[in-house]
Amino acid sequence: MSADFDVSLAILAKAPLPGRVKTRLIPVLGAEQAARLHERLLRLTLTVAAEAAPGPRITLWTALDHTHPLFLELAERYGVELRAQPEGNLGRRMHHALAAMPGPGLLIGSDCPVLTATLLRRCQAALTEAEAVCLPAEDGGYALLGLRRSDPRLFDGIDWGSERVMAQTRRRVDALGWRLACPATVWDVDRPEDVARWLGAEPPPGD
Repeated sequence: MSADFDVSLAILAKAPLPGRVKTRLIPVLGAEQAARLHERLLRLTLTVAAEAAPGPRITLWTALDHTHPLFLELAERYGVELRAQPEGNLGRRMHHALAAMPGPGLLIGSDCPVLTATLLRRCQAALTEAEAVCLPAEDGGYALLGLRRSDPRLFDGIDWGSERVMAQTRRRVDALGWRLACPATVWDVDRPEDVARWLGAEPPPGD
C-alpha cells in the first residue's frame, strides 16, 4: 500500500451472479464459469487497488446484490467502503461515484487484468497537470477515468459499450476546455479471445 496515494479511488462492481455478468462470454463459457471469471477479475482488481491506495480511500460501488458475500468479504479484507450504485446508465453511475468524492479521484471497473498499482499511481500523478486522465482501451473504450471534479456534461451523449466511447469522451473533454492525460493504453476482458489472452490459453470450444 502506498501512503502517498492521496486521491479517492472508486471501483464499479457487479455481484458475480450467474447469467447477470460477463454475458458476452456465456455462449462459450456458460453462466456459472462466466460468473466465476468475473469474481476472479474483481478479486484481482481489489488486490491491485489495495496495493496502490489505503483502504479508506477506496469505495466499492456495488450492483445487482449489494450485500453479496463477496462484497462483504472484500470490504472486511481491505477496509474499503461499500456503497450502492444508483439506477441509470453507465455514465450516470460513473458521474455519481466521481461526484461523491471529496476531491480529485480515479474510477475503474473490474475488467482490466493489466491494471497495476504503478499505473494507478501514474494516473494519480497525471491529475496534478491535467483536469482529466484516462486509460484508453484497445476496443475503443477506457478502463480508467480520473477527474479533478466531475461534470455531468462529460457523460452526455456517449454510446456506452461501443467502440466510440473514448473518441466521444475526448470530444467532451475538449468542449469543457480540459486537459486530458492518457498515460497508457490497456485492454480488458469482454470476449472469449480476451480470456485466452489473459490466461494464455486457447478459447474453449463452442457447443
